[in-house]
Amino acid sequence: MADGKVYRASTFAPVNIAVIKYWGKRDTKLNLPTNSSLSVTLSQDDLRTHTTASCSTSFTSDTLTLNGQPQDISTPRTQACLRELRQLRKHLESKDTSLPQLASLSLKIVSENNFPTAAGLASSAAGFAALVRSIANLYALPASPTELSRIARQGSGSACRSLFGGYVGWNHGSAADGSDSVAYEVAPAEHWPEMRAVILVASAEKKDVSSTAGMQATVGTSALFKARAETIVPQRMKEMEDAIRGKDFEKFASLTTRDSNSFHATCLDTDPPIFYMNDTSRAAVRVCQAINETAGRTVCAYTFDAGPNAVVYYLAADEAVVAGTFRGILGEKTGWEGSRGEKVEKAGQVPENIAGSVDTLQKGISRVILTGVGDGPRKTEEHLC
Repeated sequence: MADGKVYRASTFAPVNIAVIKYWGKRDTKLNLPTNSSLSVTLSQDDLRTHTTASCSTSFTSDTLTLNGQPQDISTPRTQACLRELRQLRKHLESKDTSLPQLASLSLKIVSENNFPTAAGLASSAAGFAALVRSIANLYALPASPTELSRIARQGSGSACRSLFGGYVGWNHGSAADGSDSVAYEVAPAEHWPEMRAVILVASAEKKDVSSTAGMQATVGTSALFKARAETIVPQRMKEMEDAIRGKDFEKFASLTTRDSNSFHATCLDTDPPIFYMNDTSRAAVRVCQAINETAGRTVCAYTFDAGPNAVVYYLAADEAVVAGTFRGILGEKTGWEGSRGEKVEKAGQVPENIAGSVDTLQKGISRVILTGVGDGPRKTEEHLC
């Protein structure tokens, strides 16, 4: 293989937003979580990482580029993923000597996000899922999404859930080596395709406190954390899986908002306290509450990851009342373009008693993203290098 031939494979991988949150690690090296979690995979038509993995004898070292900027590929997390993927390829090559010896070649990995990176929009989840899936395709590995989720987890915990579409659980596991800490499908996207989301982007800046640093601070200092990890989350996992399988939106919404509140309560209970939500985030909560009160039923549910951006879930049948209300407030912001956004009509007046929250949203939101539940990683012939 001295001819300099370039082998390559590309994939799109989705963002996932947890409705039962992962927070805290029982093993930082292996990225093993203290509690299980559950997420909704969002449509790649709206939010995705596009990654091309290539290898060749002409490459002199492993390299990684994200959004046109060179990245440090020597980090332990990235190296753990590369090491395991190469081991799987070496196993194939040892069984079939006719295969090209790709495992020994340097890798060139190029990725692009179509959404702000490191701003609370699960960029690392989509990024590591795309990295693992594209290299698995390059190496022609027969590994299942579950097996690949174990590898992706070592790069970014929530990345394991982006190896699946639809509604995805991540078992925290009990084995010391992390072999049972893998993602699994709760239900495919087509089971409950009516799920929609509007993301209110409150900040596209990098977070003040990274998720990794925040998690360990919470584990070490929050008095609320133990009860959440050991009692609250296990019960909510069972209830959320039942809600999804039964397509019970009211239950889904209640669990989603309560778990988001619980997660951020542990962040506030950390010493020193961690503030991922801001005034704009809290204004979004009040507007969601007002939408439900006006509708006379639960039509939307908010959730916040480790950042200020609100993800508001609702069903397609309620798009006019939910997305329509936000368009009435944020109609001048970027994100309403396109066939779907243009169909959303501005809803009526929001209650006067939340006028302050409306004003805060108008000042604090930079853009909106309309999306919905989607599928898992997609192989593509659109190569970035």
